[in-house]
Amino acid sequence: MKNLQFLVLKIGFIFIILFVFIAQAETLKVIVTGFKNNNGEAQISLYNKDGTIPDKNTNQFYKTKRVIIYNKKAQTIFKNLPKGRYAVSVYHDENNNHKLDKGFMLPIEGVGLSNFNSMNLFNIPNFKKASFLLNKDKKIQINIIYL
Repeated sequence: MKNLQFLVLKIGFIFIILFVFIAQAETLKVIVTGFKNNNGEAQISLYNKDGTIPDKNTNQFYKTKRVIIYNKKAQTIFKNLPKGRYAVSVYHDENNNHKLDKGFMLPIEGVGLSNFNSMNLFNIPNFKKASFLLNKDKKIQINIIYL
């Protein structure tokens, strides 16, 4: 009987911990606009550490999703995120080769970043500039930039 009571208490404790964790998790909705066409897909990546942007090989992300572009827009939702600082990066993978194609140092496919409306040699992205605080459910919009 004591073993059964202990097991019930243990299971109850686990449910309380799970509830507290889920109650603190946030949702981020990302809406991307400005695609020049509906070709390919958009890769929408979420970053949570300083030094991960710029991400030259698009592989230092915390989470990423590939989404369909419809009516020159794309959107996704990241769920169950711990509160903290995040940045979002997007690229338009027009040819579906799963990489950001570049010319001479610059992307030849469209790119976008949270908190950025333009990019150039004087406005180089980094995590600090692109990041925002996620402490409640949030929706952000990013416009794709073709350089």
